[in-house]
Amino acid sequence: MDESSQASSSEAATDGIDLSPELVAAITEPGVDQPTTTPTSGLDSHGQECIESKPKFSQSDILKAVEVVERDSLAIAESFSSLFASLRLALSEVTSCSVDHMQCFADAAGQLQESALDAATKGNRYINSCLRLNEEMKGVDGLASELKIIRRNVDALDTAVNKLLRLP
Repeated sequence: MDESSQASSSEAATDGIDLSPELVAAITEPGVDQPTTTPTSGLDSHGQECIESKPKFSQSDILKAVEVVERDSLAIAESFSSLFASLRLALSEVTSCSVDHMQCFADAAGQLQESALDAATKGNRYINSCLRLNEEMKGVDGLASELKIIRRNVDALDTAVNKLLRLP
């Protein structure tokens, strides 16, 4: 049997069901008994009798097909297992990175909070020092007025002493 007739017979045997190439090869393998068709009769939608032919597979063909299906199922299961292992690893790495980033963020936020509290404390000290200096400067205004008066008196005294010392 050539390839084109083998492919068409495999398509006819599967009735549009997608089968793996190994399964089709196992079913339509040359030298192996091909399935025979058993005619069945029934009524169609118009009430007329119709005869359908359904393929009949030998037990060895069915066992080979089951073995192929088992191998395919095992390969799919291994593929899924590998996929889930990869996903688990990726999720673990992402989670680890997220935890590291969250820890770094917490540390940075803690340091920022400490710096803000320190700056606020120093700012309050500066404001209090300025207020104290302002209060002290209010007393200096009166002292400055007194110093001006004393300076005038000292200048007047100096002038009088200079006049007395220059008498000829």
